[in-house]
Formats: sequence, structure tokens, C-alpha cells
Amino acid sequence: MRDVQDYPSRLNDPKSKRFETFSYLPQMSAEEIRKQIEYIVSKGWNPAIEHCEPENAILHYWYMWKLPMFGETDVDKIIAEIEACKRSNPNHLIKLIGYDNIRQTQGTAMLVHRPAQ
Repeated sequence: MRDVQDYPSRLNDPKSKRFETFSYLPQMSAEEIRKQIEYIVSKGWNPAIEHCEPENAILHYWYMWKLPMFGETDVDKIIAEIEACKRSNPNHLIKLIGYDNIRQTQGTAMLVHRPAQ
């Protein structure tokens, strides 16, 4: 029988909650986030940013930061919007989404900011 690695997660412990792609991995570095944004752009997906209070992240819709960045291919502009969202909402979780407009769905979604606890 194979051992299964357990990822303890408790609804009453905000630090243990898991959200979206890569959530079981350590926080991505700025360079790793840049590479993920480059991937989103290379796929032709439309980037969008959402944010939410940690205590509401499971049972509520997340707030959209502006409109999705339809057709945006400049990685630095996308990073600048993530940073602007962080400055305006420092205590919120911030998620980057890549919308696939061909399949009409999310191609990916990942946390790019988790506030200090």
C-alpha cells in the first residue's frame, strides 16, 4: 500500500486553507510568479485579478480587481496591477486567473499573495 501525504487543512485556521493551483506548495517567488504570468500570456489567456478577505474566501465570491485584462501581453503591466491590488488590499488574499476565451473557462488560477498572519 502506498503512503499518502496528508496536507492538514482546517476551516478555522486561515494559514492552513488551500486555494487554487499550487496552493499546496510554498509561496511562489516573484520570479516564479513572473514565469506563470508568461505562461498565461503565451497561451493567449486573458489575465484577471481577484481578491478577498481570508475569512470569506471559501463561502463568498471574490472581488474582481478592475476588469479582466483582455488581450494584455505585457507581463510587467500585469505584475503592476497585482502590486496595485496588494497596496490597496494588503490584508486580502490575491488570486491571478488566466481566462481561456476559446474554451470559455479558467485555464488557471493561483494565489499570488497571502497576507501575513
